[in-house]
Amino acid sequence: MTVKMPLLTLTPNNDLCDTNILSELIRPIPNKGVLEWIAKVSTLYLSVITVDEIYFGLKRRPNVKIQKWFEAYLANDCQVLAVTTEIAKYAGELRGQLSLKGQVRSQADMLIAATAFIHGLRLITRNERDFKECNIVVMNPFY
Repeated sequence: MTVKMPLLTLTPNNDLCDTNILSELIRPIPNKGVLEWIAKVSTLYLSVITVDEIYFGLKRRPNVKIQKWFEAYLANDCQVLAVTTEIAKYAGELRGQLSLKGQVRSQADMLIAATAFIHGLRLITRNERDFKECNIVVMNPFY
């Protein structure tokens, strides 16, 4: 499968936030690089997969304060992108292509990668390796 990267001009509005970045923002003392990155963002995009992963974590380790923060964040500070048929198709093809190379990737990560690809967004994540060869621009704000 040969796929061309969508043309995009990277601006602060072209970032899709991976779950680990959102989790970092919840920490008592977030990483300095993550704070510097988020200060430049005017609109943050999340995949519906990230929403699922956050609620999964909150169910396993309940925290009313974090849950209230997250729900307010969803309502006021970000845009959640759904998994469409186009995203699901691309994610499945990408995961299949990588598996033929012996690279096993999770369905959740490939859906996030496909969301970034289809919407022409840069993925902000600490887990750069999980998105290698996914035809997307990845940035790790941790330092």
